Amino acid sequence: MTKQVAVILAGCGVYDGSEIYETTLTLLRLDQLGIGYHCFAPNIEQHHVVNHLTQEVVEGEQRNVLQESARLARGEISPLEDLVADSFDAVIVPGGFGVAKNLSDFASASNNMQVLEALKESLVGFRQEAKPIGLMCISPVLVPRLLGDGIAVTVGNDPAVSGAISAMGGLHRSCVVEDIVVDLEHRVVTTPAYMLATRISEAATGIFKLVDRVAEMMD
Repeated sequence: MTKQVAVILAGCGVYDGSEIYETTLTLLRLDQLGIGYHCFAPNIEQHHVVNHLTQEVVEGEQRNVLQESARLARGEISPLEDLVADSFDAVIVPGGFGVAKNLSDFASASNNMQVLEALKESLVGFRQEAKPIGLMCISPVLVPRLLGDGIAVTVGNDPAVSGAISAMGGLHRSCVVEDIVVDLEHRVVTTPAYMLATRISEAATGIFKLVDRVAEMMD
C-alpha cells in the first residue's frame, strides 16, 4: 500500500465521540481501494460521557478520547500530536458529536467556537502542501477555523449549522445524503453522512464517494 491516509477520531460513539458507522465505512473503503491508513486522536479527557442507551449524560464519569478511540481502531492508534503531514497523502475526519465536543466546542459555542490547538497544528501541513482533506457529518463545521474563509463544505441542509458555518466565514452548499461537495481549489471534500442518513446504506454511498474522491486527488 503506497498511499497512506490519516484518520482523526474524537472518541467512540455518536453522542460523545466519533460516529462508529462513519468511521468503519471510511476504513472499509480505504482498505477496499488498497490505501493504507492510521488513526489518531487527542490524548485528552472527553467533554462528557453519554449513555448511548438513554442518550443522557453520565454524571461523575470521565473517559479519555485517545483510549476510547482505540476501541474503533482496534488499538492501532497514535496521539494526535504525533501526526506528521509529510507521512501521509491525505487526512479524513469522520463525524459524531465528539467533533463538536472534544475536537472543538461547537456544541456549546456555535459560530464562536474554538478548535483544539493540537488539531490545528496537525492539519497545517496538509493545508500547506495542498493534500486532500475529507470531512463528514458535523466535522465540516471545523473548516473555517482550521483552514480559512471561503471554502465550500456541506453538512446537508441543517439551517442552524449551515448558518454557523457562514457566520465563521465558510461557504455552505446544500447536499443530499448520497452526494459530496468538492472544493477543488482548497482540496476539501465533504458529505452529510449521518447529518441526513436514516440508514447505513445511505451513509455508505456518500462516504464511499468521499473516500473515492480523496483517493483520486492523491494521484
